[in-house]
Amino acid sequence: MDVDLVVPLKHPREGKSRLRGTVAADRHAELVLALAQDTLAAVTSVAQVRRVLVVTAEPEALSLLAGLGVELSTEPAGAGLNEALRHGARLLRADAPRGVVGALQADLPALRTEDLARALAEAEGRRAMVADRHGTGTTLLLTAPGCTLDPQFGAGSATRHIESGAVPLTGELASLRSDVDTPEDLRHAAELGLGKHTAALLPAESAPSR
Repeated sequence: MDVDLVVPLKHPREGKSRLRGTVAADRHAELVLALAQDTLAAVTSVAQVRRVLVVTAEPEALSLLAGLGVELSTEPAGAGLNEALRHGARLLRADAPRGVVGALQADLPALRTEDLARALAEAEGRRAMVADRHGTGTTLLLTAPGCTLDPQFGAGSATRHIESGAVPLTGELASLRSDVDTPEDLRHAAELGLGKHTAALLPAESAPSR
């Protein structure tokens, strides 16, 4: 079954504060954007993914992402993460009322297409979620066909999504579970193999690419 995905993304200048210092200060925004580029490059290569909508406060700052085959939408003024996701899901749902909609984090620079494809297959049209490698956060949330997204992201979101009826997917899905918030997370993702955009910004010895 095909799926439409909404991906939230802050302005690169403002995102990933815990990664500051990983690269030179004047390149931090490049790093944040590179994480998203590698994530989206993998996502748009998955056959089951029909549309990808990036929701952001400043679409013009992310216009180069359109070259990856994604769409950009302005989030509602003052919206938090979950409201931005609900906004994106409504836009996608208007085009496919009976389809599957999902929310995916934009910080998965080691993402492999096969891991996302396996997750979509394992979901089997159910409301489902993928927990991060720590088991506390959520990297992917999927609706059942025609149902609302009901995102509950934030600290401890894995538990909230499961309590809301989302089936936790149990496949290994290592690259899909490896979101990057801290330098340790980035090192872990590098061990899996970073996408080319992120790898290009990091010292060669610390950023094996695939």
